[in-house]
Amino acid sequence: MTTSRDYFGEPFRPRRFLAGGHAQTIVGNFLPRTNLLPPPEERLFSVEPEVQVLCHCHWQADRREAMTLVIVHGLEGSSESQYVIGTGSKAWAAGMNVVRMNMRNCGDTENLGPTLYNSSMSGDVGAIAQTLIEQDGLQKLALVGYSMGGNLVLKLLGEWGEQTPPELKAGVGVSPVMDLAPSADALHNPANRIYEWKFLNGLRRRMLRKAALYPERYRVSRRDLRRLRSIREYDDQIVSPYCGYRDADDYYDRAASANVLDRIAVPTFILHAEDDPFIRVLPATREKLLNNPSITFVETKHGGHCAFLASPNGYDGRWAERQAIAFIQKAERGGPV
Repeated sequence: MTTSRDYFGEPFRPRRFLAGGHAQTIVGNFLPRTNLLPPPEERLFSVEPEVQVLCHCHWQADRREAMTLVIVHGLEGSSESQYVIGTGSKAWAAGMNVVRMNMRNCGDTENLGPTLYNSSMSGDVGAIAQTLIEQDGLQKLALVGYSMGGNLVLKLLGEWGEQTPPELKAGVGVSPVMDLAPSADALHNPANRIYEWKFLNGLRRRMLRKAALYPERYRVSRRDLRRLRSIREYDDQIVSPYCGYRDADDYYDRAASANVLDRIAVPTFILHAEDDPFIRVLPATREKLLNNPSITFVETKHGGHCAFLASPNGYDGRWAERQAIAFIQKAERGGPV
């Protein structure tokens, strides 16, 4: 178990003038990456009856022998999110297959099924992993998720526990939302409203597109959505009733990966920054992280949310992406991680 230091001997030092969590988060969101990925194979995966998700797949010459990395984006992201492209490029350069997943409705895929997406749908990640193992015959897989995607990955690994397929070698969560309620509420703090409004605007637009496709299922108007002034209100009045939860608190409680962290049984790397503007880690969750020998928990003083911008000394400075790939390589080799 590791905490509050770098696990791989490469300490995180924030890029000059970017020590603060907000600076890291905002600049990290807009600073472009170099895309090293070849043109993808677009592939639809069935995750439940009448619901498909779109993945962009990049295969090495011998796909069965290569490690396959499935990358899961965060709230209102997609397979085209910059951190997905950056992580995928590093994985590809390391000789891995890359599968960039879109959650339900994301990446302009609202027409692929009638349901919404939410933070509980770890089974969608599992369905993709199992398809790759059972239908494609892939022998080595790893999962990496960012923010909301990190919650899905960790929740899946905890739910699988000791029954995790042997082909799944490692998991990674970068800035994962393990405790949903306090993190959603932190978004409503005045200092974080810029992030909350960005998420809300995207969710409102997506909900209107969904309602236009399935008017018999979703009876919401632009005016209804404009009345929702926080992520908690959106989750309480949109996600909960349409996804089978009593209210936002019920949703947050049942969807949190914090509930099952103690059951994770494969090498798992979790990265969190103390200055993340809105991700909160509760004491009980931290205790689970520290007490599970399968989890390597690295907590840095700086880094923001899904950013971790270091000086570009010999690489692009995307420290979290570099650490994720290094951890997966260690797990693949079977040595101590």
